Amino acid sequence: MVNSKSNSTGSKKKLDCSVEAKRQLIEVGHPCISVRRQCALLRLSRAGLYYKPRRESAENLQLMRLLDEQYTRTPYYGIRRMAAWLRTQGYQVNHKRVQRLLRLIGLEAIYQKPHSGPLVGAQQVYPYLLRGVNIARVNQVWSTDITYIRLCHGFVYLVAILDWFSRYVVAWEVSVTLDSDFCISALERALVRAQPEIFNSDQGAQFTSLTFTARLKARGIHISMDGRGRALDNIFVERLWRTVKYEEVYLHEYRSVPDAIRHLSRYFTFYNGERLHQALNYQTPEAVYRQLAKARDGRVPP
Repeated sequence: MVNSKSNSTGSKKKLDCSVEAKRQLIEVGHPCISVRRQCALLRLSRAGLYYKPRRESAENLQLMRLLDEQYTRTPYYGIRRMAAWLRTQGYQVNHKRVQRLLRLIGLEAIYQKPHSGPLVGAQQVYPYLLRGVNIARVNQVWSTDITYIRLCHGFVYLVAILDWFSRYVVAWEVSVTLDSDFCISALERALVRAQPEIFNSDQGAQFTSLTFTARLKARGIHISMDGRGRALDNIFVERLWRTVKYEEVYLHEYRSVPDAIRHLSRYFTFYNGERLHQALNYQTPEAVYRQLAKARDGRVPP
């Protein structure tokens, strides 16, 4: 049950939980607190609460799994080559079906397209600020992205925020929808820990939304965005996804959303605190991040 108690300072108590956990806290028909008020207290959009995604067929779910694995191996494959590859695996699909499934799992942006001006209804897009920049310290650049995570009978989306210098995953969230709520939740968690000089993302609607960019602007953080179809502009997050999928996702069959969250939580704890990185002189991301953040700011991030 959601309550409306405040903390000792008189402000609303923040619930440090995932978007999916917030949805579970909503109690429809509560005698004292309306659903609208519960959503406001939890900072959860009502649209996200009521949204019921259309279930994909078993064959489409299998195709999505195959597309995700093949993309991880060959991110340079375009739509028609992906369709041709699926046909070699015995699936009679056309490129339009493949295009829809790739869009559903968030891979459409990898394809280079000619510049044709701003999209209708798009929010403000910012220039890419990192070309030729020397990444020399922690909290100089953070970047974010969203990826598809398969379940036994469905799928979810994962967002992560990564410090470029240390490869440290500052925050992450899981959602069953591609709305902006879970991205904003991850950003707010990250900003409790520290803040970057530059924040980089792709041009997805989640990151170009005024609600998202306003939080960065309020802190004086410079906003950088990848060129459309230029996955390599965000190369460190692309490498993170490859690592997460080969070392965690493809080795397990998540039975439910909570099961996926438990496994991913355990993996990111390992990734940050135990996994040695050759690029970090065989140190862990957490060791590098905390050591250099303390040297720079005089304190260890929470």
